[in-house]
Amino acid sequence: MAQKIYVGNMNYATTEETLKNLFAQYGEVISVTVIKDRFTEQSKGFGFVEMADDEASNTAIATLNGKELEGRRIRVSIAEEKPRNGGFKPRGEFNRNRGERNFNREGGYNRERSFNRDRGERNFNKENRNNRDDYRY
Repeated sequence: MAQKIYVGNMNYATTEETLKNLFAQYGEVISVTVIKDRFTEQSKGFGFVEMADDEASNTAIATLNGKELEGRRIRVSIAEEKPRNGGFKPRGEFNRNRGERNFNREGGYNRERSFNRDRGERNFNKENRNNRDDYRY
């Protein structure tokens, strides 16, 4: 059965042909892919090699892991399948369903006081005076 191998920490100049020649010494190589940036077409420094035989791929992993290739020590391991969701990672509701928002400046400390913004005076509401004289605070 074919086994996919991860090759990391590669030189950005490493090509698919170089990887194919390197892994072909250990067995039949089915496919080689160097991951590149979508816009600049420059290598991202890692890739994948698919080999036909599991035994040959395990030998290649054991031998090539930590070996220097084009000036860099490459990391070679069995590739792990990662779930793909198109790059979108939802992190929450994004301010949806926040409930009723009240913008009338009535809340907070001393809610029973009304503020006259025109004159800058503070007066108690008539309901809260409770038989007091017209003394202002």
